[in-house]
Amino acid sequence: MYSYILGNIESVNSSSIVVDNNGIGYLIYVANPYAFKEGETDKVYVYQHIREDEMTLFGFKTLVEKELFLKLISVKGLGPKMALPILAMGSVSGIADAINRENLLYLKKFPKIGDKLAKQMVLDLKGKLEVGGMVVDSTTDEVYEALLALGYKDKDVKNIIGRVNKEASIEEQIKEALRLMIK
Repeated sequence: MYSYILGNIESVNSSSIVVDNNGIGYLIYVANPYAFKEGETDKVYVYQHIREDEMTLFGFKTLVEKELFLKLISVKGLGPKMALPILAMGSVSGIADAINRENLLYLKKFPKIGDKLAKQMVLDLKGKLEVGGMVVDSTTDEVYEALLALGYKDKDVKNIIGRVNKEASIEEQIKEALRLMIK
């Protein structure tokens, strides 16, 4: 089982990327292929899906996305090929928020998600969406993504994000997180 693949992004297609690692090109299906830049070296978090007739790699830009994907495919009736478009069309925080608030209308906007599957998602995942060592909500996700965009490592961000005051504005949370990162 793979955790991630670090390599050169050889090509970016409409639903997948090819990552060259030591001369082997891995075809990886991703929610947002354009988050990766062709010709650059990048780390792609992966999930290896194996069935009797196929072996497929699904990739993610962040570990938080991968963890949410794993939670989604644990839902009865929701496989990897249905979970990937959910991540493509929604944000981690939006999906987690919809599930925790039982917002079936939001969940049914995703392809192939009807009333029955939306209810199953809420039943299986409500209150269980602790992703990346933190309970996912919209502000946590925004602060997390902002710190990653500033170049901080995933592990370092996870270590401090739980200590940030959740009652403050997003800007203040980011400032506080940056102060904690410097210490």
